[in-house]
Amino acid sequence: MIDGFELQTELAELCCVVEGITFRNEVTGFAVVDVACDEKLEIVKGILPQLSPGEKLRLMGKWEHHPTYGRQFNAQFCERGLPTTNDEILKYLSSGVIRGIGPSTARKIVETFGARTMDVLDSKPEQLARIKGITHEKATRICEAFKKQFGLRQVMIALERLGMTTAECMRAHKAFGDLAAELIQKNPYILCDAAIIGFARADALACAMSDPPPPTLRLNAGVLHWMRKQSYDNGHCCVPAEMALASSAAMLNTDQKQAEDAIRTLIDDRRLIVHRIDGEERLFLPELYHAETNVAKRIDFLLRFPPAETKFGGGDVLIRMEDKHGIHYAVQQREAMQMAMERGLLILTGGPGTGKTTTLKGIYELFKEGGLKVALAAPTGRAAKRMQELTGGNAKTIHRLLEVEWTQDDKQTFSRGKSNPLDAQAVIIDEISMVDVPLFSALLNALPLGCRLVLVGDADQLPPVGAGCVLRDLLKSETMPVVRLTQIFRQTKQSRIVMGAHSIVQGKMPELERSADSDFFFMERRNPTETAKTILDLCAHRLPKAYGFNPMEDIQVLCPSRKGETGTVRLNAQLQNALNPPQKGSNAPKRELRLGSRLFREGDKVMQTKNDYELIWKIPAQGEEGKGVFNGDIGTVERVLQSEGTLRVRFEDRVVDYPAERTDDLELAFAVTVHKSQGNEFPCVVMPVSGVQEMLAYRNLLYTGFTRARKLLILVGDQWQLRRMVEGRAKVQRNTGLCTFLAEMDETR
Repeated sequence: MIDGFELQTELAELCCVVEGITFRNEVTGFAVVDVACDEKLEIVKGILPQLSPGEKLRLMGKWEHHPTYGRQFNAQFCERGLPTTNDEILKYLSSGVIRGIGPSTARKIVETFGARTMDVLDSKPEQLARIKGITHEKATRICEAFKKQFGLRQVMIALERLGMTTAECMRAHKAFGDLAAELIQKNPYILCDAAIIGFARADALACAMSDPPPPTLRLNAGVLHWMRKQSYDNGHCCVPAEMALASSAAMLNTDQKQAEDAIRTLIDDRRLIVHRIDGEERLFLPELYHAETNVAKRIDFLLRFPPAETKFGGGDVLIRMEDKHGIHYAVQQREAMQMAMERGLLILTGGPGTGKTTTLKGIYELFKEGGLKVALAAPTGRAAKRMQELTGGNAKTIHRLLEVEWTQDDKQTFSRGKSNPLDAQAVIIDEISMVDVPLFSALLNALPLGCRLVLVGDADQLPPVGAGCVLRDLLKSETMPVVRLTQIFRQTKQSRIVMGAHSIVQGKMPELERSADSDFFFMERRNPTETAKTILDLCAHRLPKAYGFNPMEDIQVLCPSRKGETGTVRLNAQLQNALNPPQKGSNAPKRELRLGSRLFREGDKVMQTKNDYELIWKIPAQGEEGKGVFNGDIGTVERVLQSEGTLRVRFEDRVVDYPAERTDDLELAFAVTVHKSQGNEFPCVVMPVSGVQEMLAYRNLLYTGFTRARKLLILVGDQWQLRRMVEGRAKVQRNTGLCTFLAEMDETR
């Protein structure tokens, strides 16, 4: 036990005194500290409070071995004690921890008061003023600075005594300030609301308290936790009230009457919102309810107030564009381009090979010819880059277009919005199927009056990682102009990737007969072990030899799942050793950094798995600098800086230095899930179809994997599994309210 918190694993204890701070990240609190223990110098690392030399620590954690620096103590809990001996006090005050006290003043104070020093600083400024050079005014300032520092220390100690880890304590203090301990003692579940810890962890803290909070607080927090899980883990914007009642009661191990009372309380407090959809009550988290209703209102506004007429060069403009590019637009493409000129809002959708990119480029050129200022954007960096290469315009991620910012309490906000709209007369968004409801709502808020909006995407792709299903709902609502491209062009009919993708959408098996000049192959293997072995051989030997592909840049393994023999975790470890092995004994060995169970090596292919708006990137060649690395960005570990515990990763032209504590969202990317590949295209895709979990054996996932391949696609596995995925009609079903809200707006228009 540590002050009421029972540890799940056996931890070692280290009692020591801080000697010096080797490294500290002020944003995250991660630090590397030299400490003295029984006259022996040790190295401690971890999320630690602001420490100063001379402080006494009681640490709980684990001993680890660093390949370069040897033995280190990885601290998980940190209890602090004030220095007591004259030497400890002198070292503490000389560190500059108290404003107004430098080394010289520290020595005078300690020589005057000795072991009484800390007591004098706490409450007796008049005694401090007896020292030559310290006025009464300065003595008061010094004592106030000490009390402020001591107050933070007391809060941290109080939180640690509640059973919280040091990292949790620091996040709690950042969220709640000096009242953190008092607030959490009354209601530990506020830690869930602030996303500092999960519900189960808060429940454990509450159970360990000598004076636990009222049961109603637990019930309310539990219902909200269940709702957040449905929204942010499963993508639902709302859930049927009856389902929420039964499921949250079961999770909380309580009767439905108590769960119902909690739901009603949350509705009364506007922490949940209820709306009747299709004859039944649905529950929403407020932020998602407001996002969906705002989307409906903004779409309605765009339809009510279309942009002013613009001259696009007369009726023969499309003929002139055809002559310019030496092409002939199909009927549906001409319809889309004509509609983009005449209407202020358009959805352009269609599968592979139907001419979406050609039509998108044509619309962009039409807008430019009409003298419009056009903004181009896509959800991911790679999708934006493809858009830029296609059009020749300047494309950005949607987050960069909206000028994302990060508030002090770690919440996302955008500079562009209703009060500061985009400087654009037309906006074109590609890969709209990936855009979740909150981001789409923010985008619509940023459109200036009279701005045109064109949304391009494939409705058969997987839904976004975040909540909602924007493209599906917009199409289903039938409230706005849509052009569906269905004609497969003659040149793309030669592609078995394209034809196979269309077969899958129709629930038919793709053609598996082998052909030497084909861009799609199926390799039969009996089990997941043989499948994994074949994938390794393909990536490391056969594909580079036969096609000249660079295994690091051109070949991407896409997996339905993270787990199992053919999941990303297992395959990444094997591919890392096959494609980027260590160079032991070399004159220039590849440096490595082990972080828990993960190992990063110079030359590794890695992916950012969540948006991080605070990471700083640089473009050395141009001297540019900015913030933000986004979900799906793929890069290479360029350098491991073992002395600082950091990784330098290159994302195309951008370079990012990752502190060790910011790598939680960085993973090896020799193999990635199909979900994480959305918005990207790769010259060659290798995809296992063996040992796929039943919940992932559905058509949209297979189709999305198919359409990520640009030049070559190889499926490895067994035909039974492939057929099961093709026939798996179930899409990722999401409960949303957007169709209803759009219909309600349509009725009033």
